Amino acid sequence: MVSKRSGVLRLPQVPIEASFDERTVDIDIDQIIMTKVMDPKVFKSHKYKQIVASTRAVGIIEPPAVSLAVGMNGRYFLRDGHLRLHALKELGERIVTCLVASDDESFTYNKHINRIASIQEHKMIRRAIERGVSEEKLAEALNLDVRRIIEKRDMLEGICPEAIELLKDQFIAPKTFPVLRKMKPLRQVEAATLMNDAGIYTKPYVMALLAATPKAQLVHPERAKKIKGLDEDQMVRMETEMDSLQREYRLIEDSYGKDVLNLTLAKGYLGTLLNNARIVRYLSNHQPEILSQFRQISDMTKLTN
Repeated sequence: MVSKRSGVLRLPQVPIEASFDERTVDIDIDQIIMTKVMDPKVFKSHKYKQIVASTRAVGIIEPPAVSLAVGMNGRYFLRDGHLRLHALKELGERIVTCLVASDDESFTYNKHINRIASIQEHKMIRRAIERGVSEEKLAEALNLDVRRIIEKRDMLEGICPEAIELLKDQFIAPKTFPVLRKMKPLRQVEAATLMNDAGIYTKPYVMALLAATPKAQLVHPERAKKIKGLDEDQMVRMETEMDSLQREYRLIEDSYGKDVLNLTLAKGYLGTLLNNARIVRYLSNHQPEILSQFRQISDMTKLTN
């Protein structure tokens, strides 16, 4: 429920709870109950063979998610990680480290945990190498060219911690980071923020940000940026326009949430007015254009178009 006091809209403060325990637990595999029937063809697939190979080489990276089976003597239902658990069984393992869910649904894990973000993958590779697993063995386990493993291993060199923190949960091509590396730390943070704001993590987008970066914010300002079809004067204008665009974007971003809320309330209010036959009749006779606009606003299904 929304309360209104002194002209200010106040939303109720609802605590956000984690859907799983912060600590992992080690569980006997035989105590875990599968919740989905697997097609036998899956175990012949390339994906499953890759999971088995990587598990054999470096162990389980993403813990399966389970929930307690109430009244079943300490057994657990498996919510996410069926292929990983099958791989462990195939390899003769008896114990698995799991996340314990507080809810009995699996969407959260399938949607938000299943894929490893680029920086998390980098950390996984570095951790495996620190434990003595060679790049060649990792490449074989993950079915990748060893050059890709080396690229992922080294991709954060020259990237400042603040930019890494901003991008840690995103899926970014490794070739994007060498472009960021050409910027000084403060500009890296600005670029990472713009990437998050735009939801774009591609190399061409970061190349555009690099092109709009003043020389003073480059690691090697003496190396002139060259972009096909643009001369130096055009590059300077592009930098100025990008700086102006960023300021305008910030102003819009600051007011966006309030504007959408106001539009939502206005849409609901107009819907109430249009349910009143006398008001509709009056507007139809005296202000048909306004009535048409009211109906368009009331019929909107998306507020972000």
